[in-house]
Amino acid sequence: MKRPLQVTLLVLSGLGLLHASLFTDLSLRFVKEGMRPMLVASGVLLLVLGVAEAWSHQKPAGEDGHDHEGADADRHGDAHGHDHSTVPRIAWLLFLPALSLLFYAPPALGAYTAAREAPKAVTEQRYFDPLPATSPVPLTLTQFTSRVQQDHKRDIDGRSVRMTGFVTPAKGADGWYLTRIIFTCCAADAQSVKVRIHGAAALPADTWVTVTGTWHPGGTLGTSSAPAALDARTVRKVAKPVNAYTDALPLF
Repeated sequence: MKRPLQVTLLVLSGLGLLHASLFTDLSLRFVKEGMRPMLVASGVLLLVLGVAEAWSHQKPAGEDGHDHEGADADRHGDAHGHDHSTVPRIAWLLFLPALSLLFYAPPALGAYTAAREAPKAVTEQRYFDPLPATSPVPLTLTQFTSRVQQDHKRDIDGRSVRMTGFVTPAKGADGWYLTRIIFTCCAADAQSVKVRIHGAAALPADTWVTVTGTWHPGGTLGTSSAPAALDARTVRKVAKPVNAYTDALPLF
């Protein structure tokens, strides 16, 4: 790859990483918040390498200002039948991810992804603290599902709860899903947690909402046969959180 192209690619990649991780929140579409400092450091390093590469190109290689080593390398390449004067076609493809970080970041994961995968398995839990006396009780979708399917004391029965997530259409006419997508590390290992909502009309897919309601009866409460479902009393649109890929408590 020719040196000007190397410099341009390094600088564009560095600027793209800094744009996504330092100057905007775009990086949170793809990685967890804790990885942000590493992306910033990587962007700075790429910029430094690009500047260093450009600066070294300005220095004369020999006393007469000619790059004798480069000429020798070219002659060496010619002797072996290789042409080092052109850029490999594959190298141009490296510009695509660099430019996309600057001008067109891929869309965030949402209802399209969640509708096509099974919900995240709930981790086994043996002990549950008593629910607070406040009403409605603020819960994450994971906490609600665990209470419904594993809390043998059935404290969730009849209690008004409040949860926040985005709308995912459900197959069939009965209800829709309140959804969260969770990153363990990055978008590649994303998993979804979903609660079926009954008794309220579905808003457009990917709309962020806070839902208040009570558990929708079915199966045996406190066992895996009980559905993670809610009879909605109110559905209120809310702003999408900055760090949307966690199963956080409801937005107020």
